Amino acid sequence: QAQLVESGGGLVQAGGPLRLSCAASGRTFGNYVMGWFRQTPGQEREFVAANSWSGGSTYYADSVKGRFTISRDNAKTTVYLQMNSLKPEETAVYFCAAGDRVYGLHLHEYDYWGQGTQVTVSS
Repeated sequence: QAQLVESGGGLVQAGGPLRLSCAASGRTFGNYVMGWFRQTPGQEREFVAANSWSGGSTYYADSVKGRFTISRDNAKTTVYLQMNSLKPEETAVYFCAAGDRVYGLHLHEYDYWGQGTQVTVSS
């Protein structure tokens, strides 16, 4: 059974870095788009970043451009989200997702989801 498991969340001071990981198993995700989303209580889950199935293209929400970097390992079994210069308002649960398409920026374009990892940015 396909499974995505996030790790790397935690408490970080504003301005600091954090790297999230997403381990994929149970099927081949090499030809899937992989994305990161985040959600705060009472808010809709929002797009953060995506990496196309080939790994050749990346997409970012405007709010994180220049600070966050999404990447995959060569085996395409792990996806990373390097987050730099974090802000308190970016405190959220971060979710990894996989979609059976070339790329995707929206929730409905993703087929598999992890359970999420909490990121807390203190001011």
